[in-house]
Order: sequence, then structure tokens, then C-alpha cells
Amino acid sequence: MNSPLPDRNSADRGRWLPLVATCLGTFLLLVYATIVTVALPRIAGDLHADFGALQWIVDVYTLALAGLLLGMGSLGDTLGRKRLYLLGLAVFTLATLACGTAPSAPLLIAARAAQGIAGAAMFATLLPLIGLTYSGRDRARAFAVWGAVAGAAAGVGNVAGGMLTQFLSWRWLFHGAVPLCLATLLLSWKVLAADARTPARVDWPGIAAFTVAATGVTFGFVRGGERGWGDPGTLVGFAVGAAALLVLVLVERASAHPMLPLALFRTPAFNGLLTASGTYYPAAFGFLPVLSLWLQHHAGLGAFATSLVLTAQPLAFFVTSALAGSALHRVPARWAIAGGCLLVGIGDLTLLGAQTGPSWPVLLPGLVLTGAGAGLVSPVLPATAMAAAPPAHSGVAAAAANGARQLGLALGIALLGTAYAAAGLSAVFLLAGALALLGALLTVLLGRPRRPAEPLRTAIRHRAPATGQDVRC
Repeated sequence: MNSPLPDRNSADRGRWLPLVATCLGTFLLLVYATIVTVALPRIAGDLHADFGALQWIVDVYTLALAGLLLGMGSLGDTLGRKRLYLLGLAVFTLATLACGTAPSAPLLIAARAAQGIAGAAMFATLLPLIGLTYSGRDRARAFAVWGAVAGAAAGVGNVAGGMLTQFLSWRWLFHGAVPLCLATLLLSWKVLAADARTPARVDWPGIAAFTVAATGVTFGFVRGGERGWGDPGTLVGFAVGAAALLVLVLVERASAHPMLPLALFRTPAFNGLLTASGTYYPAAFGFLPVLSLWLQHHAGLGAFATSLVLTAQPLAFFVTSALAGSALHRVPARWAIAGGCLLVGIGDLTLLGAQTGPSWPVLLPGLVLTGAGAGLVSPVLPATAMAAAPPAHSGVAAAAANGARQLGLALGIALLGTAYAAAGLSAVFLLAGALALLGALLTVLLGRPRRPAEPLRTAIRHRAPATGQDVRC
């Protein structure tokens, strides 16, 4: 008897299971960047957390992503990307469970830090794993689907956070995801292809110095807003951050395999892109935690209603990226990035309308403008960063741009939270607007890349091993 022919539809479905696994990991990773935002008042009440602790509950996750993204990319080359991704996902699952059971604010902050460390391991390996699995037209489709999932995660995080907090408990933000984490871990273990290890040395001193520098500076901003800028803890935080930054420069200069080659910073266009990355992201998203508190404390909204208001921003981001993404690559990249930064700045200043009274509708135009502006920048940023660097360092250049974006967000949350505590919501939007306009100006002034920017899809198609992930594209 002849064997039955294989089911072509079944084989085709199986071909996309690795994409399902990586998209589930992406969704989990990015949802937890936003899902706690609207739950902050409930967390404060249950755990007796002060404003500084609330800032760290949000900020420590982003800070871990920023501080470890580059280093985890190097570690993935040594351990193998599938192995590091699975390890990160396993730790992420345990950390998520720990967040849901945390009995105090310090333990919740520690569990969120573990989440962020594990998330960095996942984030540094997701796009390379997709690039290793698919080729040609399938790869383009895979990256398009991945980008859609990444863009939708922020909006889903806001809505899910509001619903679970209002109708169940903030602890279900974490408990509810544990089964999905376990299912994603099992699926990823079964369907993702193992990749070969590369005998590369990991720049442990560079990773440590960068992490300490980022943590010290962020701690200084949070502590300064809470205890005052002359507080000994504030001064120690800034001093440790500055000393670690100096150590980082010395270590990277002496290293044969630096995490971040210092030669990249000799290119004005690359420096401009780092500035844009580090300013537009906090200007667009750094005010969300304090705006959530304001909507619930002053505008009288519940957690779910607050989440619906904030979702206007990721929806605008998603629509703008989808509609304008391909057209953006037909204009000079610096103008697309500068234009997006300018739109974010205008949106921030539009949000000043909140000072007319505690009414949420007045926020919608500003949320839409900031989301649309960020949606113009994000699709072109990684490929443009690659084009601004020498070809040998294009992958690390894209990762550096994304690291600057995440670090900028961590510092922005701290800085804007400090402004809110000291001077109110108007100061937050004025400062955010200034950051965005600064990014637009420096992007234009620092000139074009040394070689023409590649179209985003072309750059992605040729950079499977790179770690230049895009957070919200």
C-alpha cells in the first residue's frame, strides 16, 4: 500500500510555527513594558508604595532592557541564540510569577528587574532567530507579522492592564500570563531551530560598566525627585554613574572585542541618531506613568477607562507605521526622523491643554500626535543607524540605537516623574516637548550618513545575526 501524500496545508502551517513562537515571546516582552502603567494607584495602595517606588516599578524593567541589550547580543553569539532565548523565557516566567506574589514594593521591584534582565535576553535573540528560520519572501512576511505584533502589544498592554486591575486585581497582570509563558516556552523549545555557537568573547567588563552607569544615573534622577537634589543618596547615584561611564570608555578602548566600538562615535550622523533615539522615545512615552496617575487621581477615571484613553497613542502609532512605513523609505531618513520628532514635540505641547481642567478628552489630540510622530521614527531608525556606521559595525550600531532608546525611556520616566512631583503636569509636557524638539534639531544639524540609508526591508534581509531590534515598530 502506498503511503499517503503529505498534507501541504499542514506542512505550510507547521512552517510558520517558529514565527508563532517568536511572536508570542515578543508579545509577552513588550506587554510588560506598559501593562503596569494603569495599575500604579492600586499597587501603591496594596503595597504602601510611595511615588519613588512606583517609578522604579515601571522604570527598572526598561532600565534592565537598555543596560543589557547589547551585552545579551554578544552572549547570544557565544551560547547560541535559541539557548539564550529559552533561558531568558524560562527566567521571565519565574520572574512574572514572582511579581504576582510579591508582598512588598521592594520585592516587586526586584522581580521586575529580573523580568527586564530576562527580557533583554529574549529581545536580543528574537529577530536573529526569525532571520535564521526564514529566507526570501517568507522572511519579509515574517518580519511584517512580527512588527504588527510588536506594535499591537503596547495597546493590548494598556487595555488588559486596566481591565484586570479594575475587575480582578493588579496581581492578575502577572498571574494571568504565567500559562501563556509556559506554553510559549514549550512551543519555542520544540519548533525553533538551534543555531551554531560562535567562539566570540563576551565583553563582561563593558556590560557591567554600562549597566552600573545607567543604573547610577537613573537612581540619581529618581532619588533627586523624591528626596532632593542635595540628598547624599542622589549625589552618590550620579557619582557612581559618572565613574562607571568613565570606566566604560577605558574598558572599551582597551578591549580587543568591545561591546560598543568607540570608533562609531566619530561619525556625526551616528551621534545624531543616538540623540534622536534617546530623546524622541522618552518624549513620546515617558509621561505615560504620571499621566495614568493624573487621570485616576484628578480626572476621576477608573483603571479601565484610563487604559482606554491611553490606548489612543499606540493605535495612532500602529496606524501611522502601517500606512506610512513604505513611503518613508523614499525620503531621506534624517528628514523622516526629524519630522517624527517634531510631531512628537508638537503633541507634547498640545497635551498642555490638560492644565485647563481635569478632563480627559482634551488629551486625545496630543496622544494621537505623539503616537503618530513615534510611528514615523520607529520603522526607519534601526536601518538608518546601520547605514550611519561602517559596514563592519552595522549590527551593533542598530542595537546601540535601540539601547539608547530604551535607556532614554528609563531616564525619561525618572526625569518626568521628578518634574511631576515638583511642578505638576504642565512641567512634564514642557520638558517632554523640549526633548523631542532637541532631537529633531540635532538630527538635521548632524547631517546625512556617510553612506545612503538602505530601505528597511533590505537592511533586515541582510542582517539576520544582528541584534538591532525595534521596540514598537
